Amino acid sequence: MQNETLNPSTTEGDACAEPSRPKFVIGVRLRGRDKTQVCDPHTLQLRVGMEVMVETEDGLQIGVVASNKILNVRKDACRPPKVIRLANQEDLQHEQNKCERESKATVMCRDLIVNLKLPMNLSRVVFFEELNKSVFYFTAEGRIDFRQLVKELASRLRHRIEMRQVGVRDEAKSINGHGVCGEELCCSRFLPEFTPVTIRMAKDQGLALNPSKISGVCGRLMCCLQYEHNIYKDLIKEMPKLGKTISTPDGKGRVIQNDILKQKVTVRLEDDFIMYYDLEELREHLPPQAVQPPKPAS
Repeated sequence: MQNETLNPSTTEGDACAEPSRPKFVIGVRLRGRDKTQVCDPHTLQLRVGMEVMVETEDGLQIGVVASNKILNVRKDACRPPKVIRLANQEDLQHEQNKCERESKATVMCRDLIVNLKLPMNLSRVVFFEELNKSVFYFTAEGRIDFRQLVKELASRLRHRIEMRQVGVRDEAKSINGHGVCGEELCCSRFLPEFTPVTIRMAKDQGLALNPSKISGVCGRLMCCLQYEHNIYKDLIKEMPKLGKTISTPDGKGRVIQNDILKQKVTVRLEDDFIMYYDLEELREHLPPQAVQPPKPAS
């Protein structure tokens, strides 16, 4: 590898300076990774679907070009991994051998987990030949004493073993699948990272708090609950609360339902008649809301 000469005054963080960034980048889906990674195509002319060899911290790894060359407008990113060359037949054969080794290691590990009666589920195995080690990803409810498992695996595979415990969301992201909407899981397709999802988001959107309706395939609250939460919060600000007695054009009544998106309110009047009102019809009858006006855009 060619050495780079840095200015004596350059700090370690300055390695991401402007001159080191390529003008164009492409997206490459590295094998064993969940997301597409931005890479430097250098002088190679590449098309989507081509298999390439990428220089990473773990050595050369094979990947598939997932997006065409685009202008690199990111100013806060360090120099991305470089695409060295197209993958040849030897690389593909080498990759197939790695897949076979990982498949055998997966079967072996699952058998050992059953024999040792460990309360854990193996998610996947990734073998790094350059580092002479295999990483075993697993899920578990709590901390697991897997020392005996590592000892058994190391004696049979004869290389370094690393165990990494991941959450159920991470497992779903790596395995992939389809949600109740019929679309590919958001975490596998485009979400860069997980952000907290709370039951309050479901309540604010007026959803039935049925776990089977608001939970994803991972068993946790669906990530999509957060997408429109801010819009619902804004829409619900001026709507009367459920159970509250309000004044209407037809007299007083109690709010029994709110349609947040349509901005409609269902009211049971004192004579037990049920009436449906647009929020605009009730606005002059409702007390003013203590809502701060939006700040002007800077």
